[in-house]
Amino acid sequence: MRLWSKRFWRRRLHLMALFCAMTVVTFFFGLSNLESSFILGSMLSSAPKPCACQPCIVGQENDTWFYKKLKQSVQPLLTKDNRELTNETYAWWMYLQMEEKPSSLNMVLDKLFRIIPGDEDYMDAEPTRCRKCAVVGNSGNLRSSGYGKLIDSNDFVIRINQAPTEGYEQDVGSRTTHHVMYPESAKDLNDNTNLLLVPFKILDLEWIISALTTGHITHTYEPVMSRIKANRNKVLVFSPTFMRYIHESWLKGHGRYPSTGFLSLMFALHVCDKVNVFGFGADHRGNWHHYWEVNLLDSAFRETGVHDADQEQNITQMLAKKGKITLFKGVVWSSFRWDS
Repeated sequence: MRLWSKRFWRRRLHLMALFCAMTVVTFFFGLSNLESSFILGSMLSSAPKPCACQPCIVGQENDTWFYKKLKQSVQPLLTKDNRELTNETYAWWMYLQMEEKPSSLNMVLDKLFRIIPGDEDYMDAEPTRCRKCAVVGNSGNLRSSGYGKLIDSNDFVIRINQAPTEGYEQDVGSRTTHHVMYPESAKDLNDNTNLLLVPFKILDLEWIISALTTGHITHTYEPVMSRIKANRNKVLVFSPTFMRYIHESWLKGHGRYPSTGFLSLMFALHVCDKVNVFGFGADHRGNWHHYWEVNLLDSAFRETGVHDADQEQNITQMLAKKGKITLFKGVVWSSFRWDS
């Protein structure tokens, strides 16, 4: 009798839940689009904020374009617990620079994580956090911009490739918390800066091992620094899984792979609550310029063919239009292209 009673009440609860759900659906279908949108918006606005910034990158608004592309579950960094690649990702990664005789990835990673921590970092978003990040490119449009103090006021200051600061502090700032590089663009760092390596091939992982220890690798497809000054406890590595996700979800396969500038922006989009972008720009011919070069016109150089600058530009401008990032365009060039 007791067993029958439990089944009876369980069925009644299921029926009541079903009835409530049908009532809610019927209610919303009976309203106009404006009324239902208003009620749903009110329900969403009463939900807890995902961060303490105003606004947060990830909010309660219904933005199909943004949330169709964003995959928060994809971790940006290669770690001890996030080192496995699918066969598809491994094949995509190997295609980027087509190594003739790549080393065993598992063996290289075993060596790597004996040298660097390989811990999971930055996946700590919460309602009380407001992490503001500056992604600083190398464009000549930073010259005379006066952005230095504004850049330095961010929690994270992410710089790319060479990016000198000494002598340019008024326009580019002096702080660097994360420096994005690959072997061919490497530079020495101070002890407080995180080195964020973009590995376009397995040899790049072998290079960082060598550069922090024996210094035996001196050449990839061109001469590289054999050793580098960097705090090995602050070395981070982009995950090829993350790189592939950026290429396919955000860029829709345009170009062979994303530029370091676009990868830096996407990293910030995933680990920060507010993203400010400085120092990206080109002239009307599509030429890039570096802020440290003496004559901007004489030092202009053309974009490479491996990145789709137009696609990256379109996505970035859309993110700015939707309020996901803030673009600071500088004072020199009005058109916008990525600094790779």
